[in-house]
Amino acid sequence: MEKEDKVLDAREASEGKTKIVQTAAQKAQTQGRILKQISAELQLPQAKVKTTMDLLDEGNTIPFIARYRKEMTGELDENELRAIEERLQYLRNLEERKLEVIRLIDEQGKLTPELQAAIEQAGKLQELEDLYRPFRQKRKTRASVAKERGLEPLAAWVMTQPKQGNVLAEAGKYVDEAKDVPTPEAALQGAMDIIAEQIADDAKMRAWIRRYTHDNGVVRTEAKDKQLESVYEMYYAYQEPVKRLPPHRTLAINRAEREEVIKVALDVTNDKIHDFIGRHYIRGESIVKSTLTLIIEDAYKRLLAPSIDREVRGELTDKAEEHAIRIFAENLRALLLQPPVKGKIVLGVDPAFRTGCKLAVVDDTGKVLEIAVTYPTPPNNKITEAKAKIKQMISQYRVELIVIGNGTASRETEQFIAELIKEVKDSGTLKETGAGTGVGTGVGTGHSRKLEYIIVSEAGASVYSASKLAQTEFPDMDVSERSAISIARRMQDPLAELVKIDPKSIGVGQYQHDVTQKRLEESLTGVVESAVNHVGVDLNTASPSLLSHVAGVNGTIAKNIVAYREEHGKFTNRKQLQKVARLGAKAYEQCVGFMRISGGENPLDGTPIHPESYGVVDALFQELRLELRQLGSQPLRETLQLLEPEALAPKLGVGVPTLRDIVDSLQRPGRDPRESTPLPIFRTDVLKIEDLVAGMELHGTVRNVIDFGAFVDIGIKNDGLVHISQLSDSFVKRPMDVVSIGDTVTVRVLEVDMKKGRVSLTMKTQ
Repeated sequence: MEKEDKVLDAREASEGKTKIVQTAAQKAQTQGRILKQISAELQLPQAKVKTTMDLLDEGNTIPFIARYRKEMTGELDENELRAIEERLQYLRNLEERKLEVIRLIDEQGKLTPELQAAIEQAGKLQELEDLYRPFRQKRKTRASVAKERGLEPLAAWVMTQPKQGNVLAEAGKYVDEAKDVPTPEAALQGAMDIIAEQIADDAKMRAWIRRYTHDNGVVRTEAKDKQLESVYEMYYAYQEPVKRLPPHRTLAINRAEREEVIKVALDVTNDKIHDFIGRHYIRGESIVKSTLTLIIEDAYKRLLAPSIDREVRGELTDKAEEHAIRIFAENLRALLLQPPVKGKIVLGVDPAFRTGCKLAVVDDTGKVLEIAVTYPTPPNNKITEAKAKIKQMISQYRVELIVIGNGTASRETEQFIAELIKEVKDSGTLKETGAGTGVGTGVGTGHSRKLEYIIVSEAGASVYSASKLAQTEFPDMDVSERSAISIARRMQDPLAELVKIDPKSIGVGQYQHDVTQKRLEESLTGVVESAVNHVGVDLNTASPSLLSHVAGVNGTIAKNIVAYREEHGKFTNRKQLQKVARLGAKAYEQCVGFMRISGGENPLDGTPIHPESYGVVDALFQELRLELRQLGSQPLRETLQLLEPEALAPKLGVGVPTLRDIVDSLQRPGRDPRESTPLPIFRTDVLKIEDLVAGMELHGTVRNVIDFGAFVDIGIKNDGLVHISQLSDSFVKRPMDVVSIGDTVTVRVLEVDMKKGRVSLTMKTQ
């Protein structure tokens, strides 16, 4: 789809597109056509689609529509709304292209009512371009050269398919040395080239052959050098029907071809294609039948086959890219919505060999308490000094959790940390002797606070550390020190930290570097926006990075919010947002419901309830004889649990979905939706691959989900793989239907490959 848009833009630019103005009636007709098509494609009622289109045209954002305009859209969810938005943009671009194609053909004097109707009914850009193909200006071709030599009349004569006469005698009439047509054979060849191009440009022929090739073609791959060892060895002699080629295999083949490891061909039986074209172009016996047969074979082999092959493979790639982007998006959302680990002092470790392990202690709010570097790993092996430094930090700041990045030297560092934790526990330094003052401090003599570790993905940490944002946040630190802080903080609040990183760098996808980057970026930006607005942001603590993803807020407004906060102090009510520079009425309407103020003047400002509904809350409290100060109390929750929104909504003058959301927000004010997700597994000791045996049961954390299964962190160097066939006792079509990133799962060891360091796991109970 993205590639089609690029083709559209390029062609419009190259043809000097001029804006075509439609009448109101024509616009309404176009809008109606788009509405019907979206409704049919997405199987949604036209009324819901129409309302959504209108809301989008008014400048409303998807998160705002999904949350606060449920009555208007019939409670369409975010995915349905984004699908409407995407198709609306595509089809409007398509309609613009239709107008341009009609204009270009009309200027040539070749536009017929039938052709115009076909153009207007085209549902895809490919269909439209097929129709336009015969009229598009081409580079120099054999057919265009023949036309310049005056051979079109001869081509027209051949197409009359005369039953009597002599072909070469007729061709001899066009011999002209001045026009470089020296012989009857040369004249006939020129006419044949003209007809071959006409066949290749026939929209109906192209559509049928494209579909036939997709349904009956076979993709074959062959190694350029069979002696070369590579990760693509399965494709050194491989074949698979086009229609069965799965998305991840399409992208793998494309990459191997791009790296010049393999050659790729698309094979299809020619005979049926020749017969199909012949049935449309050959009308019984004639003196040119054998000539037409040769023309058809040439048209397919020289013009149609290479073009159709590119289009079919392009279509495969487009679908594969859409699939890969969807996987990345789902994984990213799951990662962003991981539960925050609250109330813990965290030591972040960015491991390395030569340059040492960078350390960062952050308090439970993410504030940096100390930065250091130690060298416990080869080649330095300063283990004693490293242990002394880290023990001092653990004791001084009452560290409860050590977070290790999973990059270079991570498992060596893990071994070191596990030994250190055992020594700390054995030494009794985790025993608290009094009430204390720090997080994790025990109450009473003899209480032990926990000390555990976890390995987290450090994907994107280096990208963030070298960014302008990180330089602004920590101007006096070097790149590696910032990376250790990022690793620590992404455990405390994954969403707040990961939004600082380009989503493409987070690394939870499959072949993300092989897809159209603009399309990927658009999709992932939408995921981040969705996640941020799903959780909401604290207006008084959120960073500009986090604020910039709130509905209606851009980078400039986000910085202005922080600047206002720094100048005037904490926000005490949502209305103060209206005083922020460049935050106008529309932006305020879109963003304010997703902004939270804890301990503000109005308790409702700490909930997802939009200010436009505060009057409904007042009426509800009057009806129930409750007071706002009771917000969060057990009596209020019990009263609201008995409420029937369907019965009360008409009385309050509000829709049932909105009242339902209001009641839910009043029952759990300040609730973080991520809290319902289980926390990740924390460890105190190392598990080695040598410790594993078949049948062993383990608990692990899902790190990545791809087409063929899920990778699970079970505490060894490399994540174990649960193949799709081992995810459940029942059949699994999509791994994401069973597991998501961050899930805590119970697995059993199936097989251990010590040589390759691979572990096969199963989640089956049998």
